[in-house]
Amino acid sequence: MLEKDRIAYFYDGDVGNVYFGPNHPMKPHRLCMTHHLVLSYDLHKKMEIYRPHKAYPTELAQFHSADYVEFLHRITPDTQHLYENELRRYNLGEDCPVFDNLFEFCQIYAGGTLDAARRLNHKTCDIAINWAGGLHHAKKCEASGFCYINDLVLGILELLKYHARVLYIDIDVHHGDGVEEAFYFTDRVMTVSFHKYGDFFFPGTGDIKDIGEREGKYYAINIPLKDGIDDSGFTRLFKTVIAKVVETYLPGAIVLQCGADSLARDRLGCFNLSIEGHAECVKFVKKFNIPLLVTGGGGYTKENVARCWAVETGVLLDTELPNEIPDNEYIKYFAPDYTLKVSNVNMDNLNSKSYLSSIKVQVMESLRAIQHAPGVQMQEVPPDFYIPDIDEDELDPDERVDQHTQDKQIHRDDEYYEGDNDNDHEDGAR
Repeated sequence: MLEKDRIAYFYDGDVGNVYFGPNHPMKPHRLCMTHHLVLSYDLHKKMEIYRPHKAYPTELAQFHSADYVEFLHRITPDTQHLYENELRRYNLGEDCPVFDNLFEFCQIYAGGTLDAARRLNHKTCDIAINWAGGLHHAKKCEASGFCYINDLVLGILELLKYHARVLYIDIDVHHGDGVEEAFYFTDRVMTVSFHKYGDFFFPGTGDIKDIGEREGKYYAINIPLKDGIDDSGFTRLFKTVIAKVVETYLPGAIVLQCGADSLARDRLGCFNLSIEGHAECVKFVKKFNIPLLVTGGGGYTKENVARCWAVETGVLLDTELPNEIPDNEYIKYFAPDYTLKVSNVNMDNLNSKSYLSSIKVQVMESLRAIQHAPGVQMQEVPPDFYIPDIDEDELDPDERVDQHTQDKQIHRDDEYYEGDNDNDHEDGAR
C-alpha cells in the first residue's frame, strides 16, 4: 500500500477581509469562498491546517529592497496624499492601490508561502498549499499587477537553502514576470510560464525568445499562447514540456502557481480552460512525487476561482469531489446550479496545431542546450528564521506570545468569519 502524501494547508481568515476598492478586479474574498468549499467537502479532515505566521519585514527584505518594505509598512489610505513621489517610485496607484491593512495582507500571504517552503525543507509534509499566495508580478523595488510582495520568490529562496535546483511552473494567464526576472541569471531556478502573449496583454513580457542570460541562459522557458486555448491543446503542451523539463533539470522541489484567470469566463482572462483541464496540470505535476509547493495567483471571476482551487485541493488529496456543492456559508454565490463544473465557452481558438508544434520544437531545442542538471556547490545553510531582536523585558508578559503564534493550529470555533464582507456583490462583476 503506497503511503499517502502528507499535505500542509495554510489559511488565515483575515486575508479574505481585505478590500482593494470599488471596481477593482482583485477580490481576496475569493479565498474565504475557496476555504469554505474545502470545509464543506470535508477536505480539511485529510490534511494539516495551519495559520501562517505574519512574515517579518526582515524576511520580506530577503528579496525586496528594505526601503520598499518599509514604505509598504508605513503607508495608509489616510497618509498616501503626503507621499506622491514615493507612490510613483514604488508603482502604487490604480492597479496596486493603498488600502486598509495592506501590509498585514502582504505579511499573511507571504508568511504562508514561507511556512510552506520551510515545512517542505524539513520534510514535515510532501505537498504544501497556500491559495493566498502566488502574487508573481511584484518586483524587488515596486508593486505590479495587483501584487505588492512576491511571495513566490521568497518561497523559492527558502527552498534553495535545502535544494540545489528548484523548478517554478506558472499556469496563470499572465506571464510570471516577477519570478522570472528574479532568477533570470541563475541556473539554480528554472522558470516555466504558460501565458497569453501579444496584443499588449499585461505584462507584455514572456516571448519565447526570452530564455535567461549568463548562468541562467536556457533556464527561463516561456510558452506564449493566444486567445482561446482549450483543454486539449493546453494540457498536451503542458505535459510534453514539463515531462522533459523534469527529466532534464532534475529539480529537488517544485513550486506551482495555479492562477485561475486562465479559466474560461474569467473577467480578465482570454483562455478557454475548464476546471478539469486546469486541474489536470496539477495532477500531472503531483505524479512526479517531488516536494511540491502549490499557490494561487490570478483569478477574477471569484466563484469559479473558488471552485477551481477546491477541486485542485481535492486533486492533491487524491479525492474526487461530487459535482453538487454542499451547503456552506457562500452557497448563494454558486447559483443557479450549485455545481462545481465550469464548462468551456464557445470561442475561437487562435492557437493552431502548427503554432503549438513550433513552440514545442523551440522549447525542446532550448532544453537540449542544457547538457545535464547543473551541479551546485552547497554552502552552509542560512537560518530559517530572521526574527528581529526584541527586548523581552520590555514586553507585556500577557502579550509576549502573539495571537498568531498561539493559534498556529487553526482548529478554533471562531476561526471562519461569519457574514458577507464582500463589499462587492453589487458591482455587477461575476
